[in-house]
This record gives sequence, structure tokens and C-alpha cells, in this order.
Amino acid sequence: MAIKLEKINEDRKNNQLTFLIKEGSDIFANTIRRMILEEVPTLAVEDLEIKDNSSALYDEMLGLRLGLLPIKTDLSSYSLPKSEDEITEKSARCTMQIRLKAAKKGYVYAEEAESADPKCTFVHPKMPITKLLAKQKVDVTMTAVVGQGKKHVKWSPGLGFYKKEAVVKVGNVKNPENVAEQSTDGVFVLKNNKLHLVEEKVQDSLLLEHYAALDKGISVTYTDNIIFTVESFGQLSCKEMLTQASQMLIDKVEIMEKLL
Repeated sequence: MAIKLEKINEDRKNNQLTFLIKEGSDIFANTIRRMILEEVPTLAVEDLEIKDNSSALYDEMLGLRLGLLPIKTDLSSYSLPKSEDEITEKSARCTMQIRLKAAKKGYVYAEEAESADPKCTFVHPKMPITKLLAKQKVDVTMTAVVGQGKKHVKWSPGLGFYKKEAVVKVGNVKNPENVAEQSTDGVFVLKNNKLHLVEEKVQDSLLLEHYAALDKGISVTYTDNIIFTVESFGQLSCKEMLTQASQMLIDKVEIMEKLL
């Protein structure tokens, strides 16, 4: 039977997408999770040419901070390098140049860096890189390279995690006041001395088993459906991450079929 997907919630402000997988399996969900973490490519700073750095940060620390700053990635313009020669030669297909030059007193922010590609800039403009005192300078030319999270986490586009769909039923609760008091995540509320279940908060709760243990009138069971959540670090949208992960999985399966 074909796998079915149903969107539960999309929070674009926080780069998060949650959907329901029907007729799927834990193996399938975990495969997509690992594809997102390890295989989906993004841009990240890999090489530095430090012309001037009189800030309080050592060159190595400055390079570490720049390398971990997520970069918006356009996968229609960039792809994984086919060889190390492409990186060495700074091929436009898989590399991009970013220049950071600052000499003013105060914090140096990511938005001050100038990218050779306006579509691919640092995700968080107000991310502080270093702080300069009077007469201090920083002048760095960066080479961002397309890579994958399985080589270094700086290329990972985000997180994927999943759990089984929970079904909570409320029967004859002996001490509703106690359950409502301990329901710190808002799953249960007390109205007119009666315990009410807030359905929209059930799937986010980590305390369902605790509630079931508090009172025999509360039962928790799980369906075969899977709730999958994707969180993006900002390089790609959640949809782009899932689309790319799915396509790369299909490509791997087709390669395997040819080898059999």
C-alpha cells in the first residue's frame, strides 16, 4: 500500500514542518531522517584567506565561527563537487566567494559580509562574528563549498525526528484536580470540576505516559501512524530538505537496482 502524508502544522517563522505518515514504517522514517542529516547538501565556509585579523579572536577561532554560520543555499545553482579539483580550482558549480572587511569599533555582524551571490548569504544577519576595539581590523576572504553533513555538521541543513501518533482517552478520573495541576504542558485543563483534554496539544506532549500513570481513568495508546517533524537551520526550507532527501533516496535505490 502506498505511503500517505498529511500536513499537521507548518511554522515558517521558526522553520518547522510537522506531518503525519500513514502506511509507513519506522525504517522509512529513520531513513528520511538520516538523509536530511547526512546527505542533503548545503553551502558552508571551508577555506579562508585571512589578510588582516587584529581582533581578540585567534585566526583559528575566527575561522571556526565563520565555518559554522549557516548560508542560504540555492540548489538549482550549486551542486556537490565531483572531485577535489573542482574545489581547488574554485569552480562556480560548487563554490562561492564571500568577503568580510571591517575596521569600525564594535561588533562585526554576519550581514557585513559581502557574498558573490546575492541569493546565498548568511542566514542570520545579526549573528555576531567578533568584536573590534579602536584601530582593530578584520579582512577575510572566504570560500564556501557545497558539502554534506556526513562529512561535517556545518553542512547539515537541519534536524528530523519522529514518534508514533498517540491516542489519549479520558474516562472516570478519580482526582482531576491533581492531573490538571501536573499538566504543565496544557494537555489537560480543569473546567467546572471536570477534566478536559486539549487535543491539539497531545502530539507535542512528552508527559502522556506520566498522565496515564497518575490516574487509571486516563489511557494512552499508539497507532501505526508516524508524526514526523523537520526543523531547518535556514540554509533550505523544510520542503526543499524533504524534496532533496527523497530524490537522493530514489537515486540511491535506482543505482542499487542497476547493480543487482
